Amino acid sequence: MSAQVMTRPETRTQRSSPGKPRRRRVGNVPAGLAAGVWFLIVAVPIYFIVVTSIRTQDAYVTDGPLDPPTSVTLDNYSNVLELGFATFLRNSVIAAVATVVLVLVLALPAAYAIVRGRSRAVRMGFTLFLVGLAIPAQAVIIPIYLIITRLNLYDSLTAIVLPTAAFSLPMGVVVLTSALRDIPGELYEAMTVDGAGPGVLFRRLVLPLSRPALASVGIFAGLNAWNGFLFPLVLTQSADQRVLPLGLWNFQSQYGTDVPGLLAAVVLSALPVLALYLFGRRHLLSGLAAGFGK
Repeated sequence: MSAQVMTRPETRTQRSSPGKPRRRRVGNVPAGLAAGVWFLIVAVPIYFIVVTSIRTQDAYVTDGPLDPPTSVTLDNYSNVLELGFATFLRNSVIAAVATVVLVLVLALPAAYAIVRGRSRAVRMGFTLFLVGLAIPAQAVIIPIYLIITRLNLYDSLTAIVLPTAAFSLPMGVVVLTSALRDIPGELYEAMTVDGAGPGVLFRRLVLPLSRPALASVGIFAGLNAWNGFLFPLVLTQSADQRVLPLGLWNFQSQYGTDVPGLLAAVVLSALPVLALYLFGRRHLLSGLAAGFGK
């Protein structure tokens, strides 16, 4: 009886010890499946867009959507360039850069005033920015159209830049406010004791420490301007003022849509955004995480 009692704990230990690694392996299976499903959700549309952009129109009709291309052609890309893609790209770049500059120039001083200010007017201003996050552009497109036309800005890139920057400004102020609140108050006090005024504090303390958040806000505002469709559609008319989202309409007509040519234009229009993301992804992630350090 004593020998049997002594052997039972050893048997339990031997059975329980190899079970722990198995539970860890089983626990990783759902995460691996979820990652695989997410990869397919992202990769399959990208594969379809790229492969279709190098097909001919006949091959697009006859071949399957995910079949490898039987004949590769770059005629779709040459047709895109002949249909004014360079003009659309130039207008989009101008609108995006102007929007980013305008948002950064206005958002950082506003966030600095909100963080350092103590008056009721400053708090009310921050509340108005928060309210601006909840107002969709579709709800105020008619007043915006009337304002733009009365200012004689209709059918110009300025008509696109101003409302796009206005709707990107609240998010920029909120992100920068959170970033500036992470700056320790001791740094402000130390520079103030050394004789630094508000302008010196802004240039030598606030501006250098807010660069990641500025990059995040700049990318956000640039993407809004780059992908914007409503304001260019309503506030512009001529072909010379079209941006890339409106330029994609050239590939559809009353008789059908040139899908390979359209997707070739989509690939070309996505390359600058991809390059911008690869260049600023580190600053984008650090800027989005601003305000959660405390």
